Amino acid sequence: MPNSNKLITINALQEHSNENPSGVESQNWQYQLSHCIKDFKALCEFLQLEPKNIPFSDHASQEFPLQVPIAFAKRMRKGDYNDPLLLQVLPVAKELVKTPGFVTDPLAEAQAKKLPGLIHKYKHRVLLTLSGACAINCRYCFRRHFPYSENSIASKQWQDILGYLKQDATIEEVIFSGGDPLASSDARLANFMADLAQIPHIKRLRIHTRLPIVIPDRITDKLCQMLNSSPLECVVVVHANHANEFDINVSQAISKLRATGAMVLNQAVLLKGINDTVEAQKALHSSSFSAGALPYYLFVLDAVQGAAHFDIDDQQAQKLMRELQAVLPGYLVPKLAREIPDKPNKTLLSI
Repeated sequence: MPNSNKLITINALQEHSNENPSGVESQNWQYQLSHCIKDFKALCEFLQLEPKNIPFSDHASQEFPLQVPIAFAKRMRKGDYNDPLLLQVLPVAKELVKTPGFVTDPLAEAQAKKLPGLIHKYKHRVLLTLSGACAINCRYCFRRHFPYSENSIASKQWQDILGYLKQDATIEEVIFSGGDPLASSDARLANFMADLAQIPHIKRLRIHTRLPIVIPDRITDKLCQMLNSSPLECVVVVHANHANEFDINVSQAISKLRATGAMVLNQAVLLKGINDTVEAQKALHSSSFSAGALPYYLFVLDAVQGAAHFDIDDQQAQKLMRELQAVLPGYLVPKLAREIPDKPNKTLLSI
């Protein structure tokens, strides 16, 4: 009997493969999130690729599953085995190699965990793992081994977090992270934002999310109304690594975010074979700016177990940035940085 999950995936792909001149997907964001591509052969069929020619690893996918929203897959180039968007999400055997220095908790977040779901590493700001869900499983993710089940934020945990925030008047900023915080419903986000707004010393809310890039329909009118009406200063940090991730749908989503008064920034990771050339970096930051997201950080890879094949040494990264400075105006050049455990801030790499 055919695999029913595979048939559903292929049918969904076929449903969404036609051009949509309105730039709007036929289903809402929750449907798109629950119908991501998780079947390797179905993805190959959609992209017109021969599975035998791809170094896919089922073992790697079992450890960290293949998951790609259809809206994102539509931006991959059909017939291209080296498509830079495909390479970001494809489980490969190289992930199974144990590389010295690459660990499951590269940022030592377990040491900075103060409560379930709350990480307090830097002065004046805390990070909340608001959701363990992601729309897309990026193979270089520094939280690919993160124990989300131990850090879920239900009602009791949220009350504990609010108590922690109220007791520390030095905390000025709360960062919604994950997973992806926008995998949470608008109603849940509204409740959290309303509670934070009642704490006098909380001034800013920052949301780190890949959803506006991979499922642009996530930027709903309700979400925008919440951001617009919040007394908190709002910053939305999206995450795109390649110029091809930006299309008209993404630009429209970012425009809606900016119309709320929120600042929109883009951060990226420097990845071998994906964006490690001057041409790719120039196109990325130019496209990000054109879409309405100001280039923010370009991170060298966090040493997470399973991602060593994406790594680029600091000297190569610094050389690339010097070359990038020569071809872009300063406001389009992101800060080259890495995160080092126990440091009080991001560490900028001199160029």
